[in-house]
Amino acid sequence: MKSLRILLIAFFLLGTFYSQAQLKALDAELTNYTYPFPVAFHPVKVQQQSFKMAFMDVKPQKPNGKTVVLLHGKNFNGAYWEQTARDLSKNCYRVIIPDQIGFGKSSKPQNIQYSFQMLAQNTKGLLDSLGVKKAAVLGHSMGGMVATRFALMFPDFTEKLILENPIGLEDWKRWVPYQSVEKWYAGELKQTQEGIKKYQLDNYYGGQWKPEYDQWVNLLAGWTISPDYPKIAWNAALTYDMIFTQPVVYEFDQLKMPTLLVIGQRDRTALGKANAPATAREKLGNYPALGKETAKKIQNSKLVELDNVGHLPHIEAYNRFIQPLLAFLKE
Repeated sequence: MKSLRILLIAFFLLGTFYSQAQLKALDAELTNYTYPFPVAFHPVKVQQQSFKMAFMDVKPQKPNGKTVVLLHGKNFNGAYWEQTARDLSKNCYRVIIPDQIGFGKSSKPQNIQYSFQMLAQNTKGLLDSLGVKKAAVLGHSMGGMVATRFALMFPDFTEKLILENPIGLEDWKRWVPYQSVEKWYAGELKQTQEGIKKYQLDNYYGGQWKPEYDQWVNLLAGWTISPDYPKIAWNAALTYDMIFTQPVVYEFDQLKMPTLLVIGQRDRTALGKANAPATAREKLGNYPALGKETAKKIQNSKLVELDNVGHLPHIEAYNRFIQPLLAFLKE
C-alpha cells in the first residue's frame, strides 16, 4: 500500500512537471496567443488616458440584419466564445466579441477607477463605431454584470438580454468582509497553474474535468510565469474590487427587454465566499435558488435551468446552451 501511494504521488508530480513544462509564458496583451477570428482594436479615452480595446467582428455570409454582442467573464476573454460565434454566424447573425479594458488582448491600466458603467460605455462606443444601431447582448459570469449595466444604461439599444450563469445575482458584501485592493493583489500574485485548475475544477465543473478545459487554465497560468504578471495581477485586483463593490442585483426589476436566463444548476460561484462566516458560506452562490429569484425580478424573462451543469454552460454543455439561445433570438 505504501509503495502504491508513493507511485501515485510520483505520477502526480511527473504530470504537474510535464504540464508546467508545456506552459507558455503570455505577455500582458496576449500578443503571442492567437484568437479564433481576426482581432481589431478600438481606441478608448477614459480618465485622461488612452487605451486600446480588442474585439472580433464575425460577419455572416447571409446576414439577417441582427447583431449579437458576446461579453466574457472575469477569468476569460473573447476567445472562449469561438463555437458560439461560429453557430450564431451560421444562423445569419453578426457577432461582435470585445475584450473589456483590463482583459484579454486589451490594455491593462494600472491607474484607473473601474466601473461597470465605464465598461458599458466603452462597449457602446465600440458598437457605435461599427455602425450597430441595436443588438442582443449576451453576458457570461462577470460579463453578465456588464451586460445588465449596459441594458440599464442603453435600454433602447438592447433588443434582447441573455445572462449565462451571471455573477452578481446576490450582494456578497452583505455577508463577506471587505478586503482591500492590496489584499486582492497579494492573492493574485500567489496564483499557480495547479491552483487555477483546482479552483476551476471545484467551482466551475463540479469535480468533472475534461482535457478541453485545460486551454482556459493555461491562458491564465501563462500569465503567471510572464514578466508582465505583476501588472496583470494588479489589474485583476482592481477589477475584483469593482465586482465586489458595484452590485447590479437591486436593479433587475428595471429591465424591460426580453431576457433569457441560462443557469447551470451545479454552479456555486460567489466572490469572497471563503472569507464569509460558515453559516453564510453555505448559502452563497446557490444558483438554483438565485436563478428563480432573478427570473421573478425581471418582468419579461425566461429561465432555462440546466441540471448537472456548472458555471460555463457554453463550454461544458454546449448543445444544451446553444439550442435555447437560438430559439430565444428567433422569437
